[in-house]
Amino acid sequence: MNLGILTGDDPERVVENRRRLAREAAIDADRARMAWQRHGREVVKAAPEGILKPGTQHSACDGFWSDEPGQGMMLVTADCLPVAIARADGRRPALAVLHVGWKGLLGGIVASGVDALGEGQLAAAIGPGIGPCCYEVGPDVAEPYEARFGREVLSDGKLDLWRATERALNEAGVGEVERTDLCSFCHPELFFSHRRDRGTTGRQGVIAAVA
Repeated sequence: MNLGILTGDDPERVVENRRRLAREAAIDADRARMAWQRHGREVVKAAPEGILKPGTQHSACDGFWSDEPGQGMMLVTADCLPVAIARADGRRPALAVLHVGWKGLLGGIVASGVDALGEGQLAAAIGPGIGPCCYEVGPDVAEPYEARFGREVLSDGKLDLWRATERALNEAGVGEVERTDLCSFCHPELFFSHRRDRGTTGRQGVIAAVA
């Protein structure tokens, strides 16, 4: 189910897909929040907005956080990683969702998400995205990643964005990290992939809310 408006699909069908996803996750689509994603590090507090209107002027950011029960947050991906971080240590629960690509990860999007949640016991989940089997990168990406995360995140000219993201989460204080390790490029039957489909593709997404 394509969740991206700017993909060439009929916007009304995309809206229906978003409605179905929200309903399946028991989230009020009229209050949920989306973003104009910029591959940056900005994380903002979500507020009721609605995810169904194609012309909505969403916030320009790559992450949301909320401690308000029922406040839905949705981001879309097509090779970048959807990441959710939860604060669940007996205090008021809080949740952040992030769109993590190579630029945003180097820029500090993970630290921004953790900072937004504040102190507490944190756990995270890294969703499907392009894997180290398929993510070929040039020196402009490989060199800063090796300097920042070490040689282990690179092999034969390919980047392990999963491992780099997990390291960034651990460094930021997230004690528990769950990874799906599903490659969007390798599984056309499951996922859209911007790289595999050469830019003409849909968007999957992450949607979440504090219960």
